[in-house]
Amino acid sequence: MAARNHYDFSGRHAVVTGGAAGIGLAIATRLQQGGARVTLWDRDPGALQQAAKALDKELLHTQQVDISDEDAVNAAADSTMETGGKIDILVTSAGITGPNVSVCDYPVAAWDQVMNVNLRGPFLCCRTIAPRMQKHGYGRIVNIASIAGKEGNPNASAYSASKAGVIALTKSLGKELAQTGITVNCVTPAAVRTGIFAQMTQEHIDYMLSKIPMNRFGTTEEIAALVAWLCSEECSFSTGAVFDVSGGRATY
Repeated sequence: MAARNHYDFSGRHAVVTGGAAGIGLAIATRLQQGGARVTLWDRDPGALQQAAKALDKELLHTQQVDISDEDAVNAAADSTMETGGKIDILVTSAGITGPNVSVCDYPVAAWDQVMNVNLRGPFLCCRTIAPRMQKHGYGRIVNIASIAGKEGNPNASAYSASKAGVIALTKSLGKELAQTGITVNCVTPAAVRTGIFAQMTQEHIDYMLSKIPMNRFGTTEEIAALVAWLCSEECSFSTGAVFDVSGGRATY
């Protein structure tokens, strides 16, 4: 899908977590199309190298970082600002699904891993970068949650709970920063066919598709189009909000 609306991000610097693949990479691409300098944060060095081939190297910086590690996030933020200057935009897209099993059978270690990446990670990124934005009186934060965080998918309790937490984190932080020039919003996609599908059972993939009235999965470009607006200066009166991009799945 070709980008139809152009947002001017010239002079802006964005950090995109999980930016080396999938939704994160699509968002990074869309921001660069508007002229933004983009720093990708990802824990996979090989994926970062591959992503760099698809993006404008003149507007790109990459940083290997585990967003669930507080010290690593702090160090990455310092390094990112030294390389790219102030951070105007933060998009937290990094995430994992965890196993598709019932709550009663869910391994505790797997639960902790999902929470660390999907909820602790965005918390640490927001906690670290928001104060840096406040110094300049401007910022756009977009957290990628999921429709599962609203509805609770069976056999995906950790993923659903972590994404519900991201929604609540967004609402809390949005209210806290409402008068600072920084907006904080989140997007709740239905399923999008990316590499993350490899972490799911086919039964669970089929279940997710059955819940989408449009009877198709979303595309990374469709998610990126909405995120681009939320990252723009034009999105100035929405904060602490949740934006569905779910093919009609949302029930409230």
